[in-house]
Amino acid sequence: MEQRKECIMQKDLTQGSITKTLLLFAMPMIAGDLLQQFYNIADTLIVGRFLGAEALAAVGSSYTLMTFLTSILLGLSMGSGAVFSIHYGEKNEEKLKESMAAAFWLIFAVALALNIFVFLCIHPIMSFLQVPEEIYDMMQEYLWIVFWGIFASFLYNYFASLLRAVGNSVVPLVFLAISAVLNIILDLWFVLGLKWGVAGAAAATVFSQYVAGIGIFFYSGIKLPYFRGIGKYMRPKWEMMKEIGQFSFLTCLQQSVMNLGILMVQGLVNSFGTVIMAAFAAAVKIDSFAYMPVQDFGNAFSTFVAQNYGAGRIDRIKKGIKKAVSLSVGFSLCISAVVFFFARPLMTIFVNAEETAILSAGVEYLRIEGAFYCGIGCLFLLYGYYRAVKKPGMSLILTVISLGTRVVLAYVLSAIPQIGVTGIWWSVPVGWGLADLAGFLYYKRLGKV
Repeated sequence: MEQRKECIMQKDLTQGSITKTLLLFAMPMIAGDLLQQFYNIADTLIVGRFLGAEALAAVGSSYTLMTFLTSILLGLSMGSGAVFSIHYGEKNEEKLKESMAAAFWLIFAVALALNIFVFLCIHPIMSFLQVPEEIYDMMQEYLWIVFWGIFASFLYNYFASLLRAVGNSVVPLVFLAISAVLNIILDLWFVLGLKWGVAGAAAATVFSQYVAGIGIFFYSGIKLPYFRGIGKYMRPKWEMMKEIGQFSFLTCLQQSVMNLGILMVQGLVNSFGTVIMAAFAAAVKIDSFAYMPVQDFGNAFSTFVAQNYGAGRIDRIKKGIKKAVSLSVGFSLCISAVVFFFARPLMTIFVNAEETAILSAGVEYLRIEGAFYCGIGCLFLLYGYYRAVKKPGMSLILTVISLGTRVVLAYVLSAIPQIGVTGIWWSVPVGWGLADLAGFLYYKRLGKV
């Protein structure tokens, strides 16, 4: 592919030092997703501090729902990205362009259908989540606005996955950085200046998402060499649609199952009242920030494996596995110590010090979760590996094991009066551990490249 030279930010992950290559490619992805968390973090921080516990509970529950909805588009984009990476590693430009067109139309159609569905079913969705009456109207107001950002998520996730698949992890970071800063500025203006309440927080998020989505769309169209002459591929072939569909559907199902399980747990948390809802809303933000780097490292590792798999560099994949595990475990141990010992100061970022009940519940959650981040770090590597070597079904199985265990244990343990809500917290690391064990055993027996 001579056109590779035209885009200097692209990286060939089949060459060079493995550790250096992984870290240089992963760091912009990690920074980008940390910035993406600011979309809802800013809402939570400003809402929690200035609008009160009920508003915090409403926005926090909405965040869990939106994470589930956007996970569908993210899963489709990640699955497509694995196909892009494999064809890029093969140096097969024609197949790369065919896969780009097929994935675009597939994800576009799903985004459109999803947007229509959520607007029509907003009340059944809120009933499913067991939203308390005192925050129902507030949460509905927030969701009605933030749902308009679904199409922006499609634009950003599709083009970010495409750019990362060909080794460019910097540009998605740039657009997210601009968008995240804009989101914070608009949050302060709409919520504090214009007094729009939770509606203002939602509007700031949606506007900022479109800045990132539209910006990365135009950049890709102008700068990415593979868009040149793509017009003749916009009527995708059945074989390519099938390949994209298989990868994308299974990865989408994996992401959806993961977040559906979290959504079911959110419904259970909501049944314990506004105090636990608020504690969970704040603690989940900290939790997400804590293990987001290992999640993105797992995605970067997946692109590394996929490019090398396409290039036939099996020896490099095996060496990369050892390096990736060492890096992920090392980081997880460090972040576990920080979250465990600084749980209370971290909670006070979102919750006023006088809200002692909320703080206590949030600290308990963080200290249980924070001790076991190695489990989720290894699980993200397993997800990325199996997706990259054309075994996305195994990633789905591991997700079912992890989330299935979490949901079942959460409902069973929380029903025991002596355990209560603590059982929900403990169900998470148990699920991680069982999924890690299953993924490792499958690799040892059947899953080696």
